[in-house]
Amino acid sequence: MNIAITFRHMDGSEAMKGYASEKISKLQKYLRQAMTAQVTLSVEGLDHIADVRIQAGSGNFHANERNRDMYASIDLVLDKLERQIRSEKGANVAKKHGAMSAGEFAARESQRGERESQRGERE
Repeated sequence: MNIAITFRHMDGSEAMKGYASEKISKLQKYLRQAMTAQVTLSVEGLDHIADVRIQAGSGNFHANERNRDMYASIDLVLDKLERQIRSEKGANVAKKHGAMSAGEFAARESQRGERESQRGERE
């Protein structure tokens, strides 16, 4: 696991660097292969921006978040990345098991609902 943290337009502290690397390293548990992360923490006006890119095998994930507090920005961007990783992992598992995707399931269910409503109108 390799995590590179860059500070732009701000003085970086060891506490913030440690916080970001600790939080990002927790995402490794969702990935099968070793990850490489590029974290950019910057300030624009009053906004603190966290921009994170993660690469693990063939998976590439990117998220950014803008907030008044840098720690909150880091937490929010990690929530976005966790959602991305989990959804890709779910899609991959479904493909391996031969199941249909969520979009296919929703389309099938809506067609079934339309057919049942048409039957009710005929009777």
